[in-house]
Amino acid sequence: MVDDHDVAAVERQLGRTPRGLRAVAHRCPCGLPDVVETAPRLPDGSPFPTLFYLTCPKAASAIGRLETSGMMRAMQARLAEDPDLARAYQAAHDDYVARRDKAAAEEGLEPLPRDMQSTGGMPSRVKCLHALVGHELAAPGTNPFGREALDALGEWWAGGPCCSPEPENAVAEGAVPENAVVENAVAEGAVAENVVVEGGASGDGVAGHDGETDLGRPGSAVKPSTTTQEEST
Repeated sequence: MVDDHDVAAVERQLGRTPRGLRAVAHRCPCGLPDVVETAPRLPDGSPFPTLFYLTCPKAASAIGRLETSGMMRAMQARLAEDPDLARAYQAAHDDYVARRDKAAAEEGLEPLPRDMQSTGGMPSRVKCLHALVGHELAAPGTNPFGREALDALGEWWAGGPCCSPEPENAVAEGAVPENAVVENAVAEGAVAENVVVEGGASGDGVAGHDGETDLGRPGSAVKPSTTTQEEST
């Protein structure tokens, strides 16, 4: 369960009310949630592949800059050339799916189809660093590319919390925009890993990152943005 204080913090980070929250998967050094764990299916039963969703807007912005720097292209090239790296990335995919299936069982939900994407393009592509970083923060040592991105980020929290602990100040500096995308918007014909929410493109769910599904209203279409995640709550 997520306590009211943390739910309120995530609402301020995303600018809307998230759905399907199961737990805070990781906390920023400032004390606020920066990754949440979400149910594999939204309250209406729609599949939601992104188990670990990055909520901190400062981290999301910093990761967006890494994505635009060409880091993902370099990672993709290395993945094709390094068998050991490919095996580690496959193991990260397997870990993600196993954790997602466990979450479904704990929630009494039907597990997602075995052929459904995990997150971030795994196991054969590198599509969303936000998703890979979220996985690595929630389960340290599991995601090689998430670890590399984290090491390159620096202390994104150093300037202070991404949002005020008090609801009056609602959305803080750098908050994820209402029209942010979710992970793997629609994965090559599959269910979108990042279905956007209402209210601009991503309305009443968690903000999105390229390639991720949004925890907002399922099926909403959103344009990818530089700071999008793969799926959005």
